[in-house]
Amino acid sequence: MEILACPKCQGNQIIKSGVINSKQRYLCKKCNYFFTVNKIGKKIDDYYVTKALQLYLEGLSYREIERIIGVSHVTISNWVKSFNIKKPSHANYHPTYKIFNHLELIEYIKNKDLLSGAGMIITELGDKFMLIKWERFKD
Repeated sequence: MEILACPKCQGNQIIKSGVINSKQRYLCKKCNYFFTVNKIGKKIDDYYVTKALQLYLEGLSYREIERIIGVSHVTISNWVKSFNIKKPSHANYHPTYKIFNHLELIEYIKNKDLLSGAGMIITELGDKFMLIKWERFKD
């Protein structure tokens, strides 16, 4: 396995530093980090990270976002913490969402009665569209 960069600092000043459990050990001269292999994790496309954070800011729960984009709610929670996202208070509003294909979205928008309320946003979600709508709670 060709080691090109340190998994911690991405530095390229790497030297061999012994063998552990029949695996070559390496040392990064830049940050003094020891490692045996490249850390290759499952990389999630930045599109889904951005979309998950947008949906979180729109008021959806972690589990709702998980069901929509297919990424674990724990991962979404970690993204929110790592980007230090603060959810704005929407005490008077309750978001609802629907997922449409293009033709369904056009038919939905044609009905003016469905568009009344506090506000809405339409966002692309892969080959579908998500309509998020906020309605005031009725007292």
